Amino acid sequence: MSTKDYLEKDYYAVLGVPKSATAAEIKTAYRKLARQYHPDANKGNTETEEKFKEVSEAYDVLSDVKRRKEYDEARTLFGSGLGGYAGTGAQRGGGGFNFDFGDLFSGTGQSSSAGDRIGDLFGGLFNRGGRSTATGATRPRRGQDIESEVTMSFGEAVEGTTVSLRLTSSSACGACSGTGAKAGTTPRVCPTCEGTGAASRNLGNFAFSEPCRDCRGRGLLVDDPCPVCEGSGRGKSTRTIQARIPAGVADGQRIRLKAKGAPGENGGPSGDLYVQVHVKPHPVFGRTGENLTVTVPVTFPEAALGAEIKVPTLKGMPVTLRIPEGTPNGRTFRVRGRGAPRKDGTKGDLLVTVQVTVPPHLDDKARAALEEFRDATEGIDLREELIKQARSE
Repeated sequence: MSTKDYLEKDYYAVLGVPKSATAAEIKTAYRKLARQYHPDANKGNTETEEKFKEVSEAYDVLSDVKRRKEYDEARTLFGSGLGGYAGTGAQRGGGGFNFDFGDLFSGTGQSSSAGDRIGDLFGGLFNRGGRSTATGATRPRRGQDIESEVTMSFGEAVEGTTVSLRLTSSSACGACSGTGAKAGTTPRVCPTCEGTGAASRNLGNFAFSEPCRDCRGRGLLVDDPCPVCEGSGRGKSTRTIQARIPAGVADGQRIRLKAKGAPGENGGPSGDLYVQVHVKPHPVFGRTGENLTVTVPVTFPEAALGAEIKVPTLKGMPVTLRIPEGTPNGRTFRVRGRGAPRKDGTKGDLLVTVQVTVPPHLDDKARAALEEFRDATEGIDLREELIKQARSE
């Protein structure tokens, strides 16, 4: 399908919706028409099969926010079809159109930004990677993103830490300084694209610019390649950086460190570094979001009569927690401000769960006291209500 055919198709009319239709309305219209014209429901009917393809094509464009915007802008720029540019450099011949969008505004007195706008627009519509200009070969390019991993202790993850990371990434070859040519030689200008890095490709009624196949968009050819990078101009570099891992990071979290990735080309910005964090478990503490958790053993008398107990914290300084009289096993108490840091600078809480623990050994005095307690509470049956509920079901 040519560009002219693409722009002259009214996808809104195909789906039977207005240009102002919402995404939900477009989806509903498509589903209705897809069921109507689906090949399985119209076996052997080539007419409905073509209609189904047309409906699917319209939905592919209008259901994508970016492509729909580009399609609308293109039709607005060219009016009804492409005839709207007949007076600005487009030449008619045999009923067709033959011009290069990259050169549409050259020599017409119009601003270069208008030409850039058209190039960007059609690059997005036809997935050709945008415009390619004479400066494309030397245009700054952003460096690649790099991924790394780090393993840290539970305390480091909660409090934050600085780690050393050894990174390997692509960079300009040190032997040829990124030229790709052997030392003592220089690349020559590509005769095919004359150093622009772009070549014009004829697609019937239109000509599009694309990266030159001979120099692969570099604009330069290397006759005697660098033996280190084999003429690519790129090599591997290893470096060690100090990366700050923020406080409160969780196990499995992916941290983005801006501009810590591979260096850019031709003055372009560096890529980003993504660090996958692995946190070692703690023998005492656990974590639930911004709260730390800990289970503390208590004796039966402490739970029954109430007590003040010492509770450990992550920094090692214990805090005093008041256990009220009659505390059941498994009850959780909250100690404010002793958890993991939040983004706003405050801290979460420490959740303390008490666990009534039976002593493994008793001396005679303790045994006698417990036997006396047993005799004193002999008339209390804690399971009586439970048994009644079980029988009532």
